[in-house]
Amino acid sequence: MAKKKEEQVADIMRQFVELKQKHPDAMLLFRQGDFYEMYREDAVKASVLLALKISERIIPSEKDPVKTVAFPKQDIDVYLPKLIRSGQRVAICDAIETLQRQAEKEQTISNSDDMAKKKKDKAVQEEPIQAVKKEAKEKPAQEIKAEQQSETKQDRKSREPQMVTTNGEKVTHGHAYQSKANPEEWYFTAKIDGVQLKPQKMDAADLAAYQKKEMTVPQLMERYYPTKLMPKVSEEAFKMPKSIAGPEGGIQVEKFNVYKEKDEQRPDYGKYKFYVQIGDTKMSAVASRQDLNAYFDRVATPEQLVERNFGERLHLKSAYEKYQLPEGVDPKGVRVAKDRGDNKWKVSVDMGEKGRTDRHEISFDDGYSLFKTKTATREQIAAKYLNSEISGLLAANTAKMEKSASMKM
Repeated sequence: MAKKKEEQVADIMRQFVELKQKHPDAMLLFRQGDFYEMYREDAVKASVLLALKISERIIPSEKDPVKTVAFPKQDIDVYLPKLIRSGQRVAICDAIETLQRQAEKEQTISNSDDMAKKKKDKAVQEEPIQAVKKEAKEKPAQEIKAEQQSETKQDRKSREPQMVTTNGEKVTHGHAYQSKANPEEWYFTAKIDGVQLKPQKMDAADLAAYQKKEMTVPQLMERYYPTKLMPKVSEEAFKMPKSIAGPEGGIQVEKFNVYKEKDEQRPDYGKYKFYVQIGDTKMSAVASRQDLNAYFDRVATPEQLVERNFGERLHLKSAYEKYQLPEGVDPKGVRVAKDRGDNKWKVSVDMGEKGRTDRHEISFDDGYSLFKTKTATREQIAAKYLNSEISGLLAANTAKMEKSASMKM
């Protein structure tokens, strides 16, 4: 019995090699009793895409252990769609030994017995076929279709969610897949309440962690779809108008929405932008990916998005709080003055022995916030325009000191 089983496995491996030569780009899925199995390179790929454990099987006809991945036959409706969605070409194969046994059985039947059996089978089959046709005529087409759909739903195995969001939405089908156009790129995607999410390109470190099962689907969701997991705000929060606390009283937001720039002459053509109307003033700004997702996923209010994207133009104090000078920079060295040459307001920072920055022109809005509404400080204005240059000067000074110290040693 054991010998017969070994021969069967050896036959399957021979079939695997032959089919791989004919279809090198296809994943071969073999039916083995109550399981489906994949071998060698297909097993390695399947272990990543399906998050299944890979094992090694010793086969007498093979020099090295054969990598194998297997899953129960009843799970084919779960794993096969996942492979196809990941861009794989899949071929389901029957074991070659099974086909041989069927051929041998057919050869043992004599022609006369075969003909007699066919006549008998035909006579037996005609009666139920006619009965089925008669029954189908009696039943309405809609009723038959409903029964078929009901049977299909019963056959399907319910999928357990991989996680549930704070909004009670179920996350399923979370997986990574390899790009067919560019095999070096991998993407992560999932479904929320059955709705497919737009695939996101994975970072190499995240992919490695996922393949080693060191990173879970909930962690990848947090990484690539953070706004999908945040609590949603109420529909009431999106009704206009809205009021925002401004430096000189309340600011009334009449309209706020998103649109795609259609003017081909503009440098931001094709990009999504926020539009806001405050009184007679109309403004627009290119939306960041994070804010755009927050808007469509309804996890940020219009007031919050207006403050983030138009806060400086509205001279809001909260808009400048994100600007901070690097550690080690004396605020006393910050200077904002009008350039006598071009009559424009400019900011610069004198850091003494560490160096001095160039003078950088500031915008009208920033000047208004600094001098008129006083919602921005000199340090914040300097940080906004000069932090990159300041960091460069600090790094150069540190390198100079280290070099000097090494020479003394």
